[in-house]
Amino acid sequence: QVQLVESGGGLVQAGASLRLSCAASGGTFSNYGMGWFRQAPGKEREFVAAMSWSGDRTAYADSLKGRFTISRDNAKNTVYLEMNSLKPEDTAVYYCAAKFLGGNTPESRLYDYWGQGTQVTVSS
Repeated sequence: QVQLVESGGGLVQAGASLRLSCAASGGTFSNYGMGWFRQAPGKEREFVAAMSWSGDRTAYADSLKGRFTISRDNAKNTVYLEMNSLKPEDTAVYYCAAKFLGGNTPESRLYDYWGQGTQVTVSS
């Protein structure tokens, strides 16, 4: 049983940066692949970024590549999402997810555990 808690969201202006955090408990963090997803109002949940359990592979949505960076700190049981040059279209609830021995998969259906989400709002 793994519990995930996101934090770090907020209201920012276009062009600003935010770092989201996802704190994990209830399992051996280093055994889990981690992903970030987001869901805007009226939209389906979409893939943002992922990192394999081994930390040697990452994946990003094509539209976000170069602006967002996923990282993990196994000593702190935390995965991060660094978001730069934020745009109004980045406004969404951001979720982290975990998959036991998972790779850098963009498929949300393959993840086993999910956090409650943190709101990111980007104003123009």
